[in-house]
Amino acid sequence: MDGFSGFPEPCLPFLNELKLNNSREWFNERKNDYEATVREPALALITEAAPLLNKLSPHFRAIPKKSGGSLMRVYRDTRFSKEKTPYKTNIGIQFRHEFGKDVHAPGFYLHIEPGACFIGAGIWRPAPAVLARIRDFLIDNPAAWKKALAHPPFKRNFLLEGDSLQRPPRGYPAEHELIEDLKRKDFIACSAFEDARINRKDFLQMVIGGFRQTEPFMRYLCMALEVPY
Repeated sequence: MDGFSGFPEPCLPFLNELKLNNSREWFNERKNDYEATVREPALALITEAAPLLNKLSPHFRAIPKKSGGSLMRVYRDTRFSKEKTPYKTNIGIQFRHEFGKDVHAPGFYLHIEPGACFIGAGIWRPAPAVLARIRDFLIDNPAAWKKALAHPPFKRNFLLEGDSLQRPPRGYPAEHELIEDLKRKDFIACSAFEDARINRKDFLQMVIGGFRQTEPFMRYLCMALEVPY
């Protein structure tokens, strides 16, 4: 596997074609194209991300495995989904916290999809007990939360995304200054970028730089869950 110097130009066109021809027959006929334009470059990115991520924080893992590592499966789990097409039409790369197998912990994420590329950080759909710990930490540490969100690079480039309750969660004061954050069911921050960035030689540096901008936000979530950052 060669070093990473950006995704090849055919990467996004391949994903577009897969979206239009999402069938096992079409995919199997073009498996070599998938390997060359999607999976191998993604694994190269993950490999080279490992030491850079370690400098940012030694507690997040970049695992360049075809299965069971940082690269998410292309095969869609259709068992409990209304979406029955067999393949995902995006590249998902997750850099999980080292404690991620034992607890629901924050992580970093890279999403590549035509017209919808972004980098992300935080925790998505935490279990009720984990969500309660974050909410309790917000109640006890509102100033630190506001400071994390006000970090200039983060405030400039990231938006908090995800689902929220329509009403205040039970047991939390409706008049609290952070009530909109207490309503959150996800604590994820996302920063969109143009599709063409994935083809550039400095793409990985851009991704790691984006992760670095989320440090106060991620550090706060780690403190809430008592895991190291």
